[in-house]
Amino acid sequence: MAVTQRRGRRIMMTPGELDEFLTTQRTCRVASVSKDGVPHVSALWFTWDGTSLWLYSVVRSKRWVQLRNDPRVAVVIDSGEEYGELRGVELSGTVEFVGEFPRTGELCAELDVPETLFARKNFGLEEMPHDGRHAWMRLTPDAIASWDFRKLPPM
Repeated sequence: MAVTQRRGRRIMMTPGELDEFLTTQRTCRVASVSKDGVPHVSALWFTWDGTSLWLYSVVRSKRWVQLRNDPRVAVVIDSGEEYGELRGVELSGTVEFVGEFPRTGELCAELDVPETLFARKNFGLEEMPHDGRHAWMRLTPDAIASWDFRKLPPM
């Protein structure tokens, strides 16, 4: 993916910093749009495989329904409390729905890696528990913008 960030190059994350950040963070905010254009933002756990952001969503949620109707999405992951600690990433593109939904654990080789990563990060397990309420979306971003205010000179 080409770098699309024009402003803030001085504080953007390197590819290694981006991978580390997305691998260790747990919660993202997903922005979707209703049929009549009303925006909706919701928090969600995710995992990053080095190329794609994998979102595990309740299939009866407003977010899921909106993304089924219009798969364009923007996702923000950020951290920090004080100004000089702020870091984050915005990823945007189109989600793809992967596997059965709701997910019951049916064999799906494409989900082996994200489910293992997700189970380890969020549950401390080696195998993904399936509750029959969630399913997977993959965002392979068209654009990524990042910031790390720790790179700014002290005020």
